[in-house]
Amino acid sequence: MSKTENILSQHTLEEIDGWIKRYPAEQKKSALLAALRAAQHQNNGFLTTELMDAVADYLELSKIEVYEVASFYSMYELNPVARHNVAVCTNVCCMLMGSDTIVNHLEKKLGIKLGESTKDGRIYLKNEEECLAACAGGPMMQVNHKYYTELTPEKVDEIIDGLE
Repeated sequence: MSKTENILSQHTLEEIDGWIKRYPAEQKKSALLAALRAAQHQNNGFLTTELMDAVADYLELSKIEVYEVASFYSMYELNPVARHNVAVCTNVCCMLMGSDTIVNHLEKKLGIKLGESTKDGRIYLKNEEECLAACAGGPMMQVNHKYYTELTPEKVDEIIDGLE
């Protein structure tokens, strides 16, 4: 078993292989976003240098190519966060539909500010999210990559209270 296969779980490798098959053989790099997502999921929501290096090796990419992508996109975390990742869209469209109210409600309910995790490690409230591409359903948030639209404080409470 290679070093990469010791770092990436069998499930993660299978998921990456599924993405690799969707692209021409010489275009493994096309699977990079999905590979990083799978590696992050395997590691409780954040990427380590070791995981990024394993992804680079598996996809036959340079390490810097992987680091650049992981540090550029807001969907990747490079430091430990909480079990549940909550991101509220704060772009203009959602802002006009009341995202500020949702952010304020979450901060008050959870006792944290954007970019912080609850003391019990349950919820991470991601820094301002520019756009999550659900403009017609604003205000909206993403919890562990699942979309919730047309939010009200009551709907937010139901979603957050339903998390383990």
